[in-house]
Amino acid sequence: MTLTTTDQPARRASGALVPVLAFAGIVVAVMQTLLVPVIKDLPQLLNTSPSNATWVLTSTLLSGAVATPIMGRLGDLYGKRRMLIASLAVMVVGALVSAFTSALLPMIVGRTLQGFAMGAIPLGIGLMRDLLPPERLGSAMALMSSSIGVGGGLALPAAALVAQHTNWHALFYGAAALGVLSIVLTLLVVPESPMRAEGSFDLPGALGLSAGLVLFLLPITKGSDWGWTSGTTLGLFAASAVVLVLWGVMELRADAPLVDLRTTARPAVLFTNLASIMVGVSFYVVSLVLPQLLQLPTATGYGLGQSMVTAGLLVAPLGLTMMFTAPVYARLSAKYGPKVTLILGMLIIAIGYGAGLGLMSAAWQSLVIAVVLGAGIGLAYSSLPALIVGAVPASETGAANGLNTLMRSIGTSVSSAVIGMVLANTANTVGGVAIPTMHGFRVSFLIATAAVAVGLLFAVLLPRRQRPQAAPQLRASSEEDANLTRAEEVLRGFRGRVLDAGGAPVARAKVTLIDRRGRQAGATLSAEDGTYALAVPAEGPYVLTARAPGHGPHASSATHAGDDCPVDLDLSLPGETVTA
Repeated sequence: MTLTTTDQPARRASGALVPVLAFAGIVVAVMQTLLVPVIKDLPQLLNTSPSNATWVLTSTLLSGAVATPIMGRLGDLYGKRRMLIASLAVMVVGALVSAFTSALLPMIVGRTLQGFAMGAIPLGIGLMRDLLPPERLGSAMALMSSSIGVGGGLALPAAALVAQHTNWHALFYGAAALGVLSIVLTLLVVPESPMRAEGSFDLPGALGLSAGLVLFLLPITKGSDWGWTSGTTLGLFAASAVVLVLWGVMELRADAPLVDLRTTARPAVLFTNLASIMVGVSFYVVSLVLPQLLQLPTATGYGLGQSMVTAGLLVAPLGLTMMFTAPVYARLSAKYGPKVTLILGMLIIAIGYGAGLGLMSAAWQSLVIAVVLGAGIGLAYSSLPALIVGAVPASETGAANGLNTLMRSIGTSVSSAVIGMVLANTANTVGGVAIPTMHGFRVSFLIATAAVAVGLLFAVLLPRRQRPQAAPQLRASSEEDANLTRAEEVLRGFRGRVLDAGGAPVARAKVTLIDRRGRQAGATLSAEDGTYALAVPAEGPYVLTARAPGHGPHASSATHAGDDCPVDLDLSLPGETVTA
């Protein structure tokens, strides 16, 4: 699969691009925890049974899991900005549907539409890769990736405050307003990516993946109600295995698959996705345990007796620390690579949960746990998109990051099911009410620690970061002279000039050669007269990208036959020049 560009001139990304995309990620992540403060009251509010009320949360989880890889692929094909706006618009519609009803079925429909917006996370990461210069990309993707945790963390105290002092429907009106604001900011600030993947949308693949995910996640989220050994639960797990295997066979035979499983099987992608599941498990444990511990009455002997709002405020630093970790990650990753930062982040998570086993007796101790875990989860989450982007072709960025986001969602789903079962089985019944115990909280922390240990193993197995092969080209004493010398030597490769919109040569433009797998196959700088030359390692299709200060980026697709005849290809930087 190759990468093409649109005919539209590329707009240069403004300085507000990253905050606006991160804000969109935070807005859609808010949907996951929006109803946590009122979850125990949902059966009464919706006039239904507790088992039916859980569908209000389960529907959001299922639709979000299905949407992330599908919207990522649609963004690769038809425009990431376009699909981002569509995701946010669906979320706004869903929030308004929920705001105007107190009936179960319309509420589930609205919550399903709200979960659909989770595809905004991989779309935002893809836009950043396409529009930002390399020096800004690391910290930007880190912030976007962490927005999942930031939105969830900040939503808890805000939703608790709203639910405690106003009608609970105000939560959905607020969510709709945030969605509209995000759409407006995106329209004003975020340009459309000029990059497009070739091919068509794999509808059978999308339907197969959706069916397999629903069949897999449904028994995970409802297993505690149905019984883990019931025929329904086991039957759905078996059906999901059959559907996903058949889907995999179909995807391997498809010319333009929804998910390139061969790329996904690469060690760099495979172990990153497996580590993502473990990070998702560890992240959700603290979100389930600390609010309950803080709000349990002191009469239990271990509860901390805090109000709903105070408990939310004490957990909020989890999300804030994740957000502030992004620039720290950028510095560490630039020096040591995202693999090292992932390992470091998971070590910090393990330390946080290990220390948390003995820090459950005071409210301030919960604050310490939230800060330490926020730092570790922030580093881990920030590393994941960088590892994925570095291992997949540019034409598959959206779909690959969508799949990675899905892996995190699977981790949180598994965590919710397992920790819910642990807390239920270790609870004490007082006056007909099940009260979680300190033993259950500590077992939950041990499970999180074990998940991090497994994730650390996957992180260690990640291949080392390889330096670009073309780096020595840029160490010549005179880069322009070196480029001219190479231009005379190149027979099997591409040559031409880099020109601006008016046809004038552009000197010192960075020209990068990308092979069919999305890997850098060469790089050089244009000479004073705009000329460049790059050798190719083998025949086949390539993408040549050009970037220069004061100009918009450009990409062109071309194929080299592998003979000794060079391919002449001029690269015209699109649009009018802009201020660097």
